Amino acid sequence: MANFVLVHGAWGGNHTWGEVPARLEAEGHRVLNCTLRGLGSRQGELHPGITLTDHVDDVCDQIEEAGFERFIIAGHSYGGMVISAVASRLGRRIDAICYVDAFMPDSDQSLWDITGEFEHNWYIDTQRHQPGYVTPIGSIDFEQVPGVVGFHPLLTLLEAIPFSGEEKAIAKKCYIFATGYDPTPFAGFAEKAKASGWDYHETNTDHFVMQNDPDTTVAVLLGLAR
Repeated sequence: MANFVLVHGAWGGNHTWGEVPARLEAEGHRVLNCTLRGLGSRQGELHPGITLTDHVDDVCDQIEEAGFERFIIAGHSYGGMVISAVASRLGRRIDAICYVDAFMPDSDQSLWDITGEFEHNWYIDTQRHQPGYVTPIGSIDFEQVPGVVGFHPLLTLLEAIPFSGEEKAIAKKCYIFATGYDPTPFAGFAEKAKASGWDYHETNTDHFVMQNDPDTTVAVLLGLAR
């Protein structure tokens, strides 16, 4: 039996993992489907001062509450930033790490550092009438859906976290790349993972890999538990 820690991306919540948690549990594993403050079911906690460190604290606290001594961690999209920093803190306890169409920073890189002009303009322009809150990418006339999708705190996209070296202790590293998401900001990270000899997978679906290709997602995660 393995312990899985799942971390969702920006704007949404842990529901974005779809049927993946239940399917992992059906195979006899324990699953912690993390919630990040200000997002998803925790929208009521949203404020412009939330940082990337706050989200990393959320995941680490929930891991301790779950009593997971060792675990496999996976992050989707912005969740790649979070799991990278968690790995820097708890790497010696992590058996495998998986980036699901996710950002994959190097040490001391913020999400701003690893995105381009389109994303930068979006992050700045969409908060002009709501300072500190970024609208979901591509959503022009955005309206929040309580508990489902909302604004994202800007500071989480600007903070860089230097790595400790602890992350180097993780034996298994994996990347799942969505080839059906176009244009995508993730191709460079996929190529980097492939070139580094990571466990690498592609799926012809859009960015929400877990919802639209749960078979691949579950199979890859189960493979990391072997």
